[in-house]
Amino acid sequence: MTLFRIRQAADLLGVSDDTLRRWADSGRLPTTTDESGRRAIEGTELARFAELLAGETPAADPEGLGRSSARNRFTGLVTRVVRDTVMAQVEIQAGPYRVVSLMSREAADELRLEPGVLAVASIKSTNVVVEVPDPE
Repeated sequence: MTLFRIRQAADLLGVSDDTLRRWADSGRLPTTTDESGRRAIEGTELARFAELLAGETPAADPEGLGRSSARNRFTGLVTRVVRDTVMAQVEIQAGPYRVVSLMSREAADELRLEPGVLAVASIKSTNVVVEVPDPE
């Protein structure tokens, strides 16, 4: 059974330690104790809760983009655009996540992508690489 300490769980959910503790204290998120006697959350409970949170918080639609089949939408700020004669590399900072997109220069120009522009990265792919950290 995988256990996550409060700090780790809060980081994974993108909230503060205090917020996570309030949720746990109110019974919204069950906790247990780890081998050191510290408060922890079972991985399966954390995954269930993360899905619950995602369902409570609809994806932001800042510019009225409308509906899309893409479920993975990250709203953020363009932080960097590198253009050459044919292609453009666009970096978006969406909360703690950095999303990099390669597109035609023409598309980047048409969208007027520059640092500071609000953008939504919609990710729809049949190939997703999943990695797990080495055990400590």
